[in-house]
Amino acid sequence: MSDFSGIWIPLITPFANGAVDHAALRALVRRYADAGVAGLVALGTTGEPATLDAAEQDAVLATILDAAQADANAADAQRRPLPVLVGVSGNHTASMLARIEQLNPLPIAGVLIAAPYYTRPAQDGIVAHFSALADASAHPVVLYDIPQRTGVRLELDTLLTLAAHPRIQAIKDCAGSLDTTLALIRDGRLQVLAGNDLEVFSTVCAGGSGAIAASAHWRPERFVALYRALTEGKLDEGRRIFHALVPQIQLAFAEPNPAPMKALLAATGWVRNELRLPMTRASAALTERLAALGETLPR
Repeated sequence: MSDFSGIWIPLITPFANGAVDHAALRALVRRYADAGVAGLVALGTTGEPATLDAAEQDAVLATILDAAQADANAADAQRRPLPVLVGVSGNHTASMLARIEQLNPLPIAGVLIAAPYYTRPAQDGIVAHFSALADASAHPVVLYDIPQRTGVRLELDTLLTLAAHPRIQAIKDCAGSLDTTLALIRDGRLQVLAGNDLEVFSTVCAGGSGAIAASAHWRPERFVALYRALTEGKLDEGRRIFHALVPQIQLAFAEPNPAPMKALLAATGWVRNELRLPMTRASAALTERLAALGETLPR
């Protein structure tokens, strides 16, 4: 069984002159491995996978897996390869089954799967969809409940039904329902990862397993320190760290993700400030605020 606890970063996809910047992507993987994050998410929403063709998606995943493994094999590294979750999205079950089959031979930690978007199926259809994908997967499945993007939420009864599947092990919780979050934590069968970054503190304090946090691209060590403080019972320390991170988290989502985080990373030389349409760069006003944040805080 995989362990999905800790701070996971849903990696951006860097671009340079319109093409994927694999050198920058490798540098980011090394950066986050050094920061002590628990794992990475490849091809999640933050990685703009909808703008990548199939070959680009495969190349991005290959680079991330290779960099995660290479870092663990380095002479000065005494750690295991950084686990990598892979986002699998869509609303056609058969096509997603084919993608799952492609991923089965790869050394990944699991697959992160959202509800079928746009079609808004009934809850019975959602259960059948996830069950078919989990049956076909050789890797653990992490559910992704994000109704503001998919148009349909995973109801609590649906989640509890899916929790009985032996390969469905965790959930990225973005639904914004405290009742559901607490019910899943109390149930105990799914590891609950905060997906809304401002809920990292409350989720971990309530007994959740960690977070998949896009805003942790910047100052990842502080997010790792937050998680450790809370899980070690150091509430005052965790509260201080979290309060210091709140302005960063708020700026990271002041405009559509991942534009703000790309602007912040670009301001400090990690990537170029490029996105693919229909996503656009952060506004000039927000970019100025992010650049000021980058100048006043350590990397």
